[in-house]
Amino acid sequence: MRDFAGTPGTLTGLALRLLQCVFAAGSIAAMTTTARFFNFTAFCFLIASMGLQIIWSLGLTLLDAYALVRKKTLHNTVMLILFVVGDWVTAILSLAAASASAGITVLYFYDLGSCSFVRECQKYQMSVALAFFSWITIAISSLIMLWLLAAG
Repeated sequence: MRDFAGTPGTLTGLALRLLQCVFAAGSIAAMTTTARFFNFTAFCFLIASMGLQIIWSLGLTLLDAYALVRKKTLHNTVMLILFVVGDWVTAILSLAAASASAGITVLYFYDLGSCSFVRECQKYQMSVALAFFSWITIAISSLIMLWLLAAG
């Protein structure tokens, strides 16, 4: 198997996992600083999904850091299958949560005319944008993992 950008145990793989954590944490922080997020199921789903994303990505970040320090490759077939399944599950959940939250945000901003609590609506938008950024990075990771598994 080849080492290319984004594979487990490389610096770019570590950077991708770290970005996933940062974007997911930013999404949760932006959403939980509002007073009314718990009134919307989609926003609660976004927080749960991003929480799972943080746990998954932080674990793999630590594993990548360990592999970099020890100069080991993480291309074991069993581990790659675990990475592929975990990445695809978290990617699908993240996309679903971000899309549902974006729908609610668009409903309030554009379809209902205006948002009566403007400051909170801006935080909702920021949270959704960060959730989509997190999804982009997990989608890249999941495609790389699938590619690695297929190449092996």
